[in-house]
Amino acid sequence: MICIIFKIHISRLILCHIKIKTMKKIFIINGGHPFAHSGGRFNETLFNTTISHFTSQEGYTVKSTGVGENYDAKEEVEKYKWADLIIYHTPIWWFQLPFGFKKYIDEVFTEGHQNGIYNSDGRSRKNPAINYGTGGLLKGKKYILTTSWNAPKEAFTLEGEFFGQTSVDDGVMFGFHRMNAFAGLERLSTHHFHDIEKNVDVPAELKNYINFLKESVN
Repeated sequence: MICIIFKIHISRLILCHIKIKTMKKIFIINGGHPFAHSGGRFNETLFNTTISHFTSQEGYTVKSTGVGENYDAKEEVEKYKWADLIIYHTPIWWFQLPFGFKKYIDEVFTEGHQNGIYNSDGRSRKNPAINYGTGGLLKGKKYILTTSWNAPKEAFTLEGEFFGQTSVDDGVMFGFHRMNAFAGLERLSTHHFHDIEKNVDVPAELKNYINFLKESVN
């Protein structure tokens, strides 16, 4: 935004640039939930840290959901429609989303069919070979994804290691990103936490994450 200030006593025009928060309405989702030996504590901490980060600042309004709690799919659709930015937090179980998070997505996105999330797959019967994935209704909105792993970062980056030098975003989470694109959402950024079970410094990870949020979200 450009503001114009008149300095009458010196008869000159000053142009100034003001930094405006363009993503004011934040919807935060905790995709983790307790199961077997996973208590979901790290993602719960991350979820609460994100909420506190935005609610402590002027100019932001926050809504949130934990998929392990009771939710109403219709209300969740309205949160997607309301938000400027969706922030997903999820652990990775067996190289996939937790089953409760997948269930949440299935229910909410289905409820959002022709009701704010997606209209169709974007194709026409006249020419069904093209335009797949263009029927999303959330265009203009963005999302951030964080994931947490037992696997170390080196499992993704080093030659000969488990993930064959394929990144989290291009590998395990590729389908998740395409799902959001199908709904019209644009990826803003991602942040991945590694070696959470065996070699994690939680205060340092949270500090780095807050810096990531400050850099990513205006």
